[in-house]
This record gives sequence, structure tokens and C-alpha cells, in this order.
Amino acid sequence: MEDELIVSLPNVEDGFKTLVGDYINQKQTKLLALRKGSLSREDFLEEVREHIKMNMHLPEDMEEQLLSRFEEYVFGYSRLSELIDDPEISDIRVINFDKVRIKKNGKRMDCRIKFDDEKEYRQFVDYVAMKNQANISNLNAIQRFTDAESHPDFILRFTVSMPIVNSQNSPYLCIRKVPKHFPLMSELVEKEMLSNETAELLVKSFREGSMLICGGNSSGKTTLLNALKETIPDDVAVLIAQQADELTSRFHPDTMFMHSLPGNSESKANYDLKNISIAGLTMDVDYFIIGEVKGEEALYLLNAACTGQTCAATIHSTSADRATDKLVDYAMYESRYSRNELMRMMDCFKTVVFMKDYKVAQIFKCRGWNEEKKELDYEQIL
Repeated sequence: MEDELIVSLPNVEDGFKTLVGDYINQKQTKLLALRKGSLSREDFLEEVREHIKMNMHLPEDMEEQLLSRFEEYVFGYSRLSELIDDPEISDIRVINFDKVRIKKNGKRMDCRIKFDDEKEYRQFVDYVAMKNQANISNLNAIQRFTDAESHPDFILRFTVSMPIVNSQNSPYLCIRKVPKHFPLMSELVEKEMLSNETAELLVKSFREGSMLICGGNSSGKTTLLNALKETIPDDVAVLIAQQADELTSRFHPDTMFMHSLPGNSESKANYDLKNISIAGLTMDVDYFIIGEVKGEEALYLLNAACTGQTCAATIHSTSADRATDKLVDYAMYESRYSRNELMRMMDCFKTVVFMKDYKVAQIFKCRGWNEEKKELDYEQIL
């Protein structure tokens, strides 16, 4: 009889799915209290232990296995945790419950990780959103958010799109991993992103005038900017505006970080990079950095550069010459200036760096505005 009773009990996997459903659907307040810090990890796990005992009636060894599995789920990212832990993996893309793609050492590939079924995957997506206080619904079908706390080594940048905007009846989940302990310039030289001579040139240029760093996805733009900003002298006040918390500081004592806050159906609060950039113009800032220019904030970056602040930013571009055009295009969303006037303002950006395949591919110095040709005059120095 005893053997028959044990066989009829759910296994750890079934118990885990039930437990996840209980906490997502019925006990969300406990998860939110944990996230906000009003409930300690120890008290939360003790509460979970009692919930298991009262509702699941499992053997003691299975209770401990289930508690351990749920602890990993809540404080990590369940089946994706080992991918997040792997320092060679930079990106994770979940296309379906049984199709997880990764970028490892710059190469995209399949991996063996998958969810059991669509229900488990959907529960996981709901939990990821709730854990990061993001509301996903038909009114908020595309959400971007950042988790800078869960992992000791990486900041996790999430993009979730729901089935209402997808061509398949399943969410898409993309995770970009940004190292917290980013490499300094000397380490980038060791990694062969650039030579020692080029590093010295860029550090000197970064201190002497505004700089634009451009390139494609995963080309090393943010990595280089992160390292360069650590070379700013301590007696310089720095403001960094960014959409996601990818730029961090290891040493500089006078750096302020601000990130955008998009509005949603539940809140009218909306602070985009434009709002932050306008605020930056009124603050006592010597160096103004935008993590990645994507829109109207370009105009205020240009204004800051033209009014005496040293500026830096990254921007997506397929070449160095197209980067300045792209930034001016963004500035024109908000500006009454003509295109020529904005291009003339771009001569404040004295250096343009083009990144490709995680290497400094080209460096251009701006020699000023050529009135005859109505264009910026650049000299390629690398």
C-alpha cells in the first residue's frame, strides 16, 4: 500500500509547476513584497515551505527538492539560469517553449535548454515580468525592462513581445547580458579590441572633445564607451542618460545615472531620454553621455555639445560617415533647424569611432564645417 501511495503522489516536476502557478496566480503579493524588500529571503522561503507542507503532502525529501527548485526559480531564472551564468553567452532568444537560441562567443546557435510545454513557458514569461514589475497585457504587448540585481556578474536587459503582436501564438523573450565588471582600456588592449597606441589616442580624444561611437549590433560600442568614461578625471561632473542600465561606474566619484521610464496603460508617467536630456542641460554637468541615441534626445545632445559640455554617445550605424547623418536625422524629429544647420553643429563632435566585430575599425577627426561643400570635413586617422 505504501508503495502505491508514493507512486500516486506528484513528482517534483509536477509539484514545481503547481507551486509556480500558486504563487503567480494566488500569492503575487508575496513575490512583490520580496522584490520590494519588505519580505526577506529567509522569511519568504519559510512561507513557501509551509505552503508546500499544507497543500502538497509530499515526502520530506521531495519537499526539500521542490523548495530548492523553487528557490532557484524565484531568485534566478529557472531553466535559463545556466545560460545566464555562462560568461561566453551574451544573448538569449526564446522563440518558443522548445526553441531557445543563444549567441556564444559572437556566434548564434541552438542550445539544449527548453521548457516542457507552452504552459510552463508562458508561466515563466509572466513571472519574469512580475519579478521585474513590468505589466504585460494586450495594452502593453511589448515591454522592455532591466534587472540589475538578480545576478552578481550581469545586468539583464529584457525585451518581451506578446502573441497579439507576434505572428505565432507564443511570447518572444530576448535577454541581453551586460557585464557588471566591464573591462577597462588596458583590458580591451589585452582582448585585442584596439592597440595600446590607439587606446592612448582615444583616451586623449575623449578628454579633449565630444565623441560619437558607432557600429552595428554587438560591435563593442557600449563596451568601449564604458571603458573610456572611466578615464574621465575625478574633478569632472558626469551625467549618463540611458534607456537601460548598461553603462555603470567602477571608480568615478561624481557620476549620476538616469534611465528612461516609459509610460503604460496603468501609469501616465513617461520620462524618455528626451526629458532626461533636457534636464541635463540645466544641471551642473561637465560631461554628458547618452548610452544610445535613438530619437529626439539627439537634439539636446547636440545643444549640450554646442554650449560647452563635453559629450559622448553611441549610435547604430553601418559606417562612420553615416553615423553623423543618423544623429542629425534623429535631431530633426524635434528641431526647427535646417539639416545644414544641424550638420554644422555636428562639428562639436571632434571624434567619430566606428566599431566592427568587437574591434575599433576606424577613427575620424572632424576638421570643421566646409562651407563651400556644405559638409563636415573629416580626416581618417585610423
